[in-house]
Amino acid sequence: MPKEELAKKAQVAEVLKDKKEEIQPVLTENSLRVLEKRYLPKDKEGNFLETPAQLFRRVAHHIAKVDLDYKENKEEVKKLEDQFYKMMAKLEFLPNSPTFWGAGTKLGQLSACFVLPVEDEMRSILKTQMDMGLIHKSGGGTGFSFSRLRPHGGIVGSTGGIASGPIGFMQMYNDTSGIIKEGGRRRGANMGMLRVDHLDILDFIDYKEKEGTLSNFNISVAVTNEFMEAVESDSSFSLIDPSTKEKVRELKANEIFEKIVYGAWRNGEPGIIFIDHINEANPTPQLGEIEATNPCGEQPLLPYESCNLGSINIGKMVKTHGDRIEIDWERFDKTIKLAVHFLNNVIDANKFPIPEIEKMTKTTRKIGLGLMGFADLYFQLNVPYDSEEGLKLAEEIMQHLSDKSHEYSAELAQKYGNFPAYNGSVWEKRGVKNMRNAATTTIAPTGTIGMIASASSGIEPIFALVYTKTVMDGEELVEVNRHFKNALKKAGIYSDELIREVARAGSIQEMDEIPESIRKIFVTAADISPEWHVRMQAALQKFTDNAISKTINFPNKATIDDVRESYLMAYHLKCKGLTVYRDGSRNVQILTTGTTEDKKRDEHHTVVASADVKITPRERPDVVQGYTYKLKTAYGKLYVTINNDENGEPFEVFSHLGKAGGFFAAKAEAITRLMSLALRSGIEAEEIIEQLKGIRGPTPTWGEDGKMILSLPDAIAQILEKHLNRAQPNLALEFKDKKEPEVENKEEQIALAQMSNGFSKTANDMPSQKQMADYGEAPVCTECGGMLEFTEGCLKCPNCGYSKCS
Repeated sequence: MPKEELAKKAQVAEVLKDKKEEIQPVLTENSLRVLEKRYLPKDKEGNFLETPAQLFRRVAHHIAKVDLDYKENKEEVKKLEDQFYKMMAKLEFLPNSPTFWGAGTKLGQLSACFVLPVEDEMRSILKTQMDMGLIHKSGGGTGFSFSRLRPHGGIVGSTGGIASGPIGFMQMYNDTSGIIKEGGRRRGANMGMLRVDHLDILDFIDYKEKEGTLSNFNISVAVTNEFMEAVESDSSFSLIDPSTKEKVRELKANEIFEKIVYGAWRNGEPGIIFIDHINEANPTPQLGEIEATNPCGEQPLLPYESCNLGSINIGKMVKTHGDRIEIDWERFDKTIKLAVHFLNNVIDANKFPIPEIEKMTKTTRKIGLGLMGFADLYFQLNVPYDSEEGLKLAEEIMQHLSDKSHEYSAELAQKYGNFPAYNGSVWEKRGVKNMRNAATTTIAPTGTIGMIASASSGIEPIFALVYTKTVMDGEELVEVNRHFKNALKKAGIYSDELIREVARAGSIQEMDEIPESIRKIFVTAADISPEWHVRMQAALQKFTDNAISKTINFPNKATIDDVRESYLMAYHLKCKGLTVYRDGSRNVQILTTGTTEDKKRDEHHTVVASADVKITPRERPDVVQGYTYKLKTAYGKLYVTINNDENGEPFEVFSHLGKAGGFFAAKAEAITRLMSLALRSGIEAEEIIEQLKGIRGPTPTWGEDGKMILSLPDAIAQILEKHLNRAQPNLALEFKDKKEPEVENKEEQIALAQMSNGFSKTANDMPSQKQMADYGEAPVCTECGGMLEFTEGCLKCPNCGYSKCS
């Protein structure tokens, strides 16, 4: 590492060190980076206003002082504050991000997730839209069930108009979320749910088929036990108009189910929520049925409920016993007790965004205590994640967390009283006399707080054992999982060469040079079969009050039937929901690992969004086959050659633009070179088309097929689209000799030269103003960006006076 960078890091570390605290947070470079970017407040000049220790102290103080409202003495409250601080500083427990942002600040909103009602009435719909905006502004995410809304095309009784339906209003909410950032830090996250028996369910399932649609929403289908039974018996299922409660349409349940399964296989959406399983565990059924969850699905909530989340770093709940490591149950118990007290106090310390949420949250007082560092623990205990031993350990840990969190919630209730909705709750029916919180456990995502704690994410297996990151001056550094590194060193086989090989392979399961005992323990998410993923989720769900955030990973070669079987298994094992992801099924995925050369060839469509991973384009074969297309543009005759790979998919693109000028020819060449690079790097052709098609230039024209050509990028995109569709084969000429096409005749070149940037000075050659309006596009002024008008046989700008003819 360069000396300058080391000096800078030392300087930052010194600035962030708080010498007033006896216990300092022990933070890695990545932890500091996350804190600096996401959590530590700054002044207008970018100077930090807090150290990490001061951040933890601020949060501990704000949450502990709630006990003063319950007549606790100041000495006890100060003691509690110190305990809260140490628990966070030691990275044994961390609350959800909004608690860090809001505790002791003007913002004051501390909860991560909320559910809002959507009633079939315009006032309710618009009020919920406003409430969603306030929640997102305060730093929270929102979940909705759109199942009460009448279907698209239904009659609105008050006006006689046509109903927009659930999808229309979901799109409206999505657009609002795109404008508002959560707490000024991130865009709003939402969960949109629709019951499987809603009349619009088929459209809902297909709505996110095109990637990028509803970009601020996750969507899930709320499936019932009745539906799943119909699926397994291959019987019919009724779709209902919720506004009339009448059965409107009969379909085979499997027709609906297969569409859900295909969507999940295609790009991971929609997810499935087993809504009856959720309501079977509803702790307060007297208040109503649960219809929706938070954005990641792990927190089922009633309308206007919120939940504050936090996670214990189970990877730190260990001790050394002789030459082996084991769980430190005593330390775990102490952390659970403190964490329950902490999360319970968050409810009282919170500044809720709307009064209905405050009332409902304080009525049920739900908290969500979960785990992170799960994979770290398994590595230390030498327990395989995908094993019967692993499942048994998971049940033991989660049962302990559940039992102890209930016990400590009961202790709080003895001092401060039961949650107000206790009467009629399942706790009363079970004969449990004291309970402060209607629910205590949730397994939530721990993305950023996991990075702060240097812990593996939630209860997920680790994604990669080795990865590469780029630092200053483009230098690449290899990061190795610390437990894996220790295991290799203990076995005496650690070397830089071996680590590079692991980075290339992405997995150690086929590496014979690594002992089987290590390969058995150090499995990644991709190494574990979907069956074991589902079984692990089910094992943990047995002892979780709320639900679980977990992804069931599939290899790219997984079939639709594989996804189907996972859904059925999850249903029978009493999971509350399921999220699946098939590797490479989306144009952009968040994480990826190194792959073997074979995998690069077979799964070349996988694209990486992470800056830490380098994408290598596939090598070009010696022989390829393709087509050359000719298209008349405003810049001359454009020839585009598209060659396919061995699977018949577009692999590279070349262009030739007559003699219309070096500038435009260079532009076309640049576009097609980048297209080729993208295709060889795994970007789908449809995504390239979406990015290029519709780009407007100053000189649109009509193509010979009657379609408007807005610009060179638009022209090339249209050709690529034709190549994919093969809708007009007469346009394609097989390109056999690889020679450049003949230049057009001299007369045509003279005619082109007489055009003003491609437009003839005769009105007949140009689109009319009405044609442009009908098409929905208009040329842009190159001087001021205004819309050009077709008038007096020429293109003119009414804003600045620019004319194409003078």
